[in-house]
Amino acid sequence: MVESNAQLDSLFAALSDSTRRSILSRVVEFEMSISEIAVHYKLTFAAISKHIQVLEKANLVTKRRRGKEQVVIVVPSTLNVAREQIERYARMWDERFNNLETLLKEK
Repeated sequence: MVESNAQLDSLFAALSDSTRRSILSRVVEFEMSISEIAVHYKLTFAAISKHIQVLEKANLVTKRRRGKEQVVIVVPSTLNVAREQIERYARMWDERFNNLETLLKEK
């Protein structure tokens, strides 16, 4: 579970990169080995591994062994934390815009 500001920073920093978001969208569907992920990108295996390490540090994915391969698996609870944070900001801005609309109508 994400609790501290540093953890939230790590979570959203990991999500800020389009390659990492793409990797995440692939492993949300089903678990994949790093090799299976890498074939979809024009990046080296090492570069894909580094992206996965960032996702793992943010607790968005985890790895486990499947024979000789490491399989990447999504951590849904962390995605829920991201969704909750975004929804919190959406509610805050909705409230602010509603208050502004009320003020403008009063004038």
